Amino acid sequence: FDGAFASPALKSAIRLAVRAVPRTRRRKSAKAVTGDVLAKLLATCTTDSLRDLRDRAILMVAFASGGRRRSEIAGLRSEQLTVEPPIPGDDGPSLPSLAIHLGRTKTTSGEQDDVVYLTGRPVDALNAWMVAAKIESGSVFRAIGRWGTVSRRAIDPQSVNAIIKQRVELAGLEPGEFSAHGLRSGYLTEAANRGIPLPEAMEQSRHRSIQQASGYYNNATRRSGRAAQMV
Repeated sequence: FDGAFASPALKSAIRLAVRAVPRTRRRKSAKAVTGDVLAKLLATCTTDSLRDLRDRAILMVAFASGGRRRSEIAGLRSEQLTVEPPIPGDDGPSLPSLAIHLGRTKTTSGEQDDVVYLTGRPVDALNAWMVAAKIESGSVFRAIGRWGTVSRRAIDPQSVNAIIKQRVELAGLEPGEFSAHGLRSGYLTEAANRGIPLPEAMEQSRHRSIQQASGYYNNATRRSGRAAQMV
């Protein structure tokens, strides 16, 4: 049944009223998980226990793959992973490389084959988890039972958020200031801090809009940039 609120005129009025409200848009994560914060989180999962191996892989893969959304990490399957030729190292051994075929995401359809790449330590962390958990097919990141039993089912997106908050607390930081989305904003913020051009960072983060990506990217340098020191 069509109620009064189905009226196009009323819908338009509500939409315009919402836009007119002078409210500050809140970030999904109060603080970005930049490189220094990520290092502190990784320092809490350095043992060879299944839980530490899994959480370390989640943190490194989510960040290094462009700040993947928690739903993409939770839904990652081994069939999406493709081993790539090693990358020659600078005066050292070659670095392992891996491609992640994203498939359907928040901004793409299933027909688009968006690909992001992992190189070096994140690949090692992911392989260590999959070998220890004996994962050869299906979901990559899974729940771990009380007695160390690895579930056959994937973790849910909310669990990814809970894992990150737990690691934040173990690192001595404030859990209320960080969330899974902090990895996404943190990737672009760290890219800005390291002087990586925005288009190059977007190739990995897969943002479709420069305006949206630059919101993270520019915040890192605006305060200390030349444009803020014109006088």
